Amino acid sequence: MSYKSTRSFVSFLPETNTAKKGLFMQKPTKLQNSTKPRVKAIPKFKSEAAERKFWEDAANDATEYFDVDNMQAAKFTNLKPTTTSISLRLSDSLLDGIRRQANKLDVPYQSLMKVWLTEKLGEASKRS
Repeated sequence: MSYKSTRSFVSFLPETNTAKKGLFMQKPTKLQNSTKPRVKAIPKFKSEAAERKFWEDAANDATEYFDVDNMQAAKFTNLKPTTTSISLRLSDSLLDGIRRQANKLDVPYQSLMKVWLTEKLGEASKRS
């Protein structure tokens, strides 16, 4: 197994010749040992605190309580996304152009920048 060193971490590359020779064996997981894992029933809880304690306990493996083959992505459409303030240095001409375009559209320039960044990220995600 070879590694690629970067500034703060080491990334192991499993596709190298050493890994193919079997010098580093992966530890089998519970799912690899059985053909079809049996799904446990989720217990009934007396309170939200009891449920939280159950799921946070390291002895309880959540994968034993859910059928991985039938999982679906959850969508939380009513949640407000968290925001983080950033400092971004732009040239005066670029910022002036963004402000002019925002004035034409009658929107705040920072909101317009967020929309443009979101659209560009969506386009990039579709390409990759």
